[in-house]
Amino acid sequence: MFELCVITDRNLSNGLSEAETALLAYRGGADIVQLRMKDSDGKEMLEQAIKIRAVADDLEGIFIVNDRVDIALMSNADGVHLGQSDIPIEFARKVLGYEKIIGISAHSVKEAVEAERRGADYVGVGSIFTTSTKQDAKQAQGLDLILEIGKKVSIPVIAIGGIDKTNVQDVIRAGADGVAVVSAVVSQKDVAAAAQELKELIAKVRPNI
Repeated sequence: MFELCVITDRNLSNGLSEAETALLAYRGGADIVQLRMKDSDGKEMLEQAIKIRAVADDLEGIFIVNDRVDIALMSNADGVHLGQSDIPIEFARKVLGYEKIIGISAHSVKEAVEAERRGADYVGVGSIFTTSTKQDAKQAQGLDLILEIGKKVSIPVIAIGGIDKTNVQDVIRAGADGVAVVSAVVSQKDVAAAAQELKELIAKVRPNI
């Protein structure tokens, strides 16, 4: 099960590169690192992707690329995460094959159900709380959205948006299979410790669900 996904953001990482952030996140227990480099060119993103692939292999982590199917393919990532306005999942599947993971962002029950129907391996649901790391996200949709989507899909539901150590247990209690975070890990002084704390908080509440 994918309980903790850490998404990179160089603007929040206190000078660390994406690969350096990934190394520390995996060491802290992150199951997945998602490479997100919205403002970078393809060459730079591929360089970081190749480095993260090596780190993920060493630490037995899962590596996902945000948006860029071409970067995912060239770096041999484990999969790609696509937004509603990215290329259709059917085309991504043709390029990457069925052994790769494809996640889809969903902001409503309808979008989540459609993502599953079209072959998504998981849905990224949010924004659950207000977030400043993704300005185009629908803000503060709330915990009820997790519950509603969980009733309608059988694939994993990964909650995202404003999740940190103060509310992660509420998110899991609401039915999320896992969480995706940015600043709650990458902005912290000790990235590995921040990831570890979130994993421990999830573990504490999971048996009680």
